[in-house]
Amino acid sequence: MKNKDITLVIMAAGMGSRFGGLKQIEPIGPNGEFLIDYSIYDAKRAGFNKVVIIIKKENYEVFKETIGKRIEPHIKVEYAFQEMDKIPEGVEVPEDRIKPFGTAHALYCAKDNINGPFAVISADDFYGHESFDILADSIINKEEYSIIGYKVGNTITDNGSVKRGVIFVDENNKLLSIKESKVEKIDGEIVCEPLNGDETFTVEEDHPVSMLMYGLQKDVIDYLDKDIDRFFEDNKDDLEKCEYLLPDVLDDFMKANGVDMNVISTPATWYGVTYKEDKDVVQNAINKLIEEGIYPSELWPKNN
Repeated sequence: MKNKDITLVIMAAGMGSRFGGLKQIEPIGPNGEFLIDYSIYDAKRAGFNKVVIIIKKENYEVFKETIGKRIEPHIKVEYAFQEMDKIPEGVEVPEDRIKPFGTAHALYCAKDNINGPFAVISADDFYGHESFDILADSIINKEEYSIIGYKVGNTITDNGSVKRGVIFVDENNKLLSIKESKVEKIDGEIVCEPLNGDETFTVEEDHPVSMLMYGLQKDVIDYLDKDIDRFFEDNKDDLEKCEYLLPDVLDDFMKANGVDMNVISTPATWYGVTYKEDKDVVQNAINKLIEEGIYPSELWPKNN
């Protein structure tokens, strides 16, 4: 395992429409650090030695000149581009389709950058260092497939709905299914509206959800490389709106291969910037962690 890359894959190709800008590079830390900086810092000290950032090609320069310039002296960095033309041959994308094809398509676009165990996270979430330690142990030492589960009540913003992968487990905390849903607190209840059109349901505050933090092995990439053909064939009449979502692919992967996926609870607190109004909350939390000595005030000193 020592000779393999232990890769952190960061999904940063989202359009940031709800936030009103490119939220992945919104300064949060005292020296202009982004949430990505904290994730990479935590991953590096947990044992990851490579970062792959999935972005839109048009945003390459701004990422390279900001986050890239800071982290490249400290860890191996590669970029992958989520573009509409990175699809199976013969598929014609409707001209009016602007939105990317989803999280599984993003990972497909990075398949050539991954050659060993890897973790997948979102660029605009703060996961906490404990979660990276747990995930590293799972995929490196135990060679498992894992999802970090957060209590849904700790992942909801007061400023609108959010997308969450609602997790269902068996008595041994093995994953049964993930239902990607729009989640919002309404009249004191946490209401989940599945994105696939299934019936709306409610959950308790401590119900586990995925914040797009997975620990996976290389054979997931091999499966994805073949499964994407099936997706586009199944959705050939809905190419304007269909989404190729990672929770759905992982659910199919488990069933097809008889693989167990562990849902691991984390003591870490999740923070995220979904809406502009969330930024102050996240900044205050980061400053408190710096005061407690969890993070240095400057993550990437220039003289190191």
